[in-house]
Amino acid sequence: MAEEISLQGWAPLIGVETTVGEVVDRAFDYRGDVTVVTASGGELVGYVYNRDSHVAQPYLQMFDADGASHTFRYSDIRAIRFTGKDTAAGTSYEAWLRRKAEAGSGPDE
Repeated sequence: MAEEISLQGWAPLIGVETTVGEVVDRAFDYRGDVTVVTASGGELVGYVYNRDSHVAQPYLQMFDADGASHTFRYSDIRAIRFTGKDTAAGTSYEAWLRRKAEAGSGPDE
């Protein structure tokens, strides 16, 4: 079984380690908050709930802590840091099987 890897704490260098599109896709799949840093230097912490890379100006959408929606064009994003707790860490089927095996056999087996 593959070891689960959490993105929590990851701060990739866009344009060096990866592309903005790849980081946006991972942020969309991430089950925690991220911090988006814009070209103007602004930062917003929130949850990415939508993105579209197949339009003329690709964008991502996220909710901030107050529930307000924000839209960022990929071209305006300088960094995305995975700053929030990864709420899905350790909840995969593989993790469940591993915990079950570590616990040993019980009366249901």
